[in-house]
Amino acid sequence: MSLLVRTWNLYHGRTYPKSQRTYLERMVRLISLDAPDVVALQEVPLWALGRLERWSGMQAIWAVTVPSLLGPVARVLTDIDPVRVRFTLAGQANALLLNPHFVVLDHKVLVMNPDISTWDWVLHGRQRRVCQAADVLAGKRRLLVGNLHATNSPAVARAEVAVAAELLAASDCCILCGDFNVAEHVVPDFSPPLPGGIDQILVRGTTIEQGPERWPKPRRRVQGTGLLLSDHAPVEAVLAWT
Repeated sequence: MSLLVRTWNLYHGRTYPKSQRTYLERMVRLISLDAPDVVALQEVPLWALGRLERWSGMQAIWAVTVPSLLGPVARVLTDIDPVRVRFTLAGQANALLLNPHFVVLDHKVLVMNPDISTWDWVLHGRQRRVCQAADVLAGKRRLLVGNLHATNSPAVARAEVAVAAELLAASDCCILCGDFNVAEHVVPDFSPPLPGGIDQILVRGTTIEQGPERWPKPRRRVQGTGLLLSDHAPVEAVLAWT
């Protein structure tokens, strides 16, 4: 038995380069189409959280990182002009999609920068950063899954990755994945990082059978265009599991 694990920063459903359309539902359906076991998502707009299970067919748990300033109106505004409208007006969250057969035993959220307030975001654009950790029963074994979206400053991000790894350290078997915002960062006692990348899947207590590897561009290309879904490529790995 193996576990298929993925991570993807959804970029609020936008394309790269930015265009006048968003594709959030398509992206969630794409990343979950072949029944992976774990999918870690970042930059999910708040209006979409209640739709994740229907779109993916998986269990969904989440942690809000940026509150929505305009509520439902924010989705309308961002859909009108995805290029110029500030997308985090709609708020955003980290989310974990899990195999529907997994039993979620616990879900914790560690705030990396608890000093950040709503006013810090409104006035200075500073975002709250969190690591969500789900303790799940996967078959007959327990697995702790961490989903981190670190600060976009390499020096700060290194510290946040270290804190997230410490959060998971008590588990015999764990995965730390997400958008680390620091390239090729090595975490002691975890598997090696994907070369050159900021989106990572690191494991401890089990073996990676395949990957981690980025999806090739054609796999996330909008058909008939030169556009890519998100400015990040999904990363996936296959883990040994019994």
